[in-house]
Amino acid sequence: MNTDWRRILLRHLLALIGGGLLLGFISDAYGWSFALCLALYLGWLLRDLLRLRRWLESADAQAEVPEARGLWEDLFDRIYHLQRRNRQARERLQAVIDRAQESTGALRDAVIMLDSGGNLEWWNPAAETLLGLKTRQDGGQPVGNLVRHPRFKEYFEQEQHTDPLEIPSPINEDLRLQFLITRYGNGERLMLVRDVTRVHQLEQMRKDFVANVSHELRTPLTVIAGYLETLLDNDPGTSPRWRRAMQQMQEQAGRMQNLLNDLLLLARLEATDYPSDNQPVAVEPMLQSIRTDALALSGERGHRVQLDMEVGLRLKGSEAELRSAFSNLVFNAVKYTPAGGDVRIRWWSDAQGAHLAVADSGVGIEAKHLPRLTERFYRVDSSRALSTGGTGLGLAIVKHVLLRHRGKLEIASVPGKGSVFTCHFAPAQVVPLSVGALSAAED
Repeated sequence: MNTDWRRILLRHLLALIGGGLLLGFISDAYGWSFALCLALYLGWLLRDLLRLRRWLESADAQAEVPEARGLWEDLFDRIYHLQRRNRQARERLQAVIDRAQESTGALRDAVIMLDSGGNLEWWNPAAETLLGLKTRQDGGQPVGNLVRHPRFKEYFEQEQHTDPLEIPSPINEDLRLQFLITRYGNGERLMLVRDVTRVHQLEQMRKDFVANVSHELRTPLTVIAGYLETLLDNDPGTSPRWRRAMQQMQEQAGRMQNLLNDLLLLARLEATDYPSDNQPVAVEPMLQSIRTDALALSGERGHRVQLDMEVGLRLKGSEAELRSAFSNLVFNAVKYTPAGGDVRIRWWSDAQGAHLAVADSGVGIEAKHLPRLTERFYRVDSSRALSTGGTGLGLAIVKHVLLRHRGKLEIASVPGKGSVFTCHFAPAQVVPLSVGALSAAED
């Protein structure tokens, strides 16, 4: 390594030629002399080559470099330093891997690495506790063979995994797990699984409390509203001051009854993941009925409600729940659109599934409010909400109905120009009929 290899090779060639000439001069047989020198030189090279092979195959990584001279000394030295650099790099990499495995092993959350085909490559000890994975038997198995929940299959096959999925553990129905998948590399997936049983139980306690309180309040409210109605209808001699007070009490009792009805409806929607009366629903007559109700709600305000729909397009699900969600969107559009404004309802399908869009020409909503519109009791403007008489639960009901029907709600709004609420349903929820499209626009 200390001498240039070209000089070493040149010296070897000169020595070979010189030896051949000397032997040829002594023996007077130059051909055999050069052949003998070449054979000796090749034998020397073969000896060092065999020593190099034995050294490289040696199981001892710390074996000393064999003694050699000339070009072979330089080659042995270079290979030795290359091995040492590679060994140091492997040690550093192994230290990083060991540290990563120690840190993931200490996590309570499961970390699972999947290849591009969805097969198990690696997981931490928490995955064995939460999912029941076994190191030797489950390696290389498709994750769908171990987590057989239908909703997990749908979630895993999605292109984007923006929202987590909550399902029971495959080994313990009492455990509630949250799955979140992230894509990386060449189609590989990293799956994080968290035990959210405690959070789920607290959420269930909240739901049960709201449902029980709402149910218990219905009876006294019904009694109060009934007596108020009786007093107003059967006591014409009541002074105008008391009559006005009782009318206000009756209005507020009716508003509280509507609130309780919406709370109970939300409780029923959250009780199960999928509607029990899952049947093909004819959306066309439903939207026509909702349009008629919207015109009646508008009354003297004179809104123009237009309906464009694809005839023969049906949806799998619960007709009562879908009617509740669609009517909430349409009635909200009427309530929050100034008199004489436009409300357009559109129902259509494409390769991505079926869609319902409700657009209005109202005052619009600022962008900062859009992510929270489906929260319970969230108010963009409390004074305006009070004037419309809403319960603040309409969009929350829409959200839960869509979740139960494998759909999602998209909201777009520009202040001063209006809003568009669009319901998207997956192709699996659509029941198409071989009927052409029809535009039923009505003024």
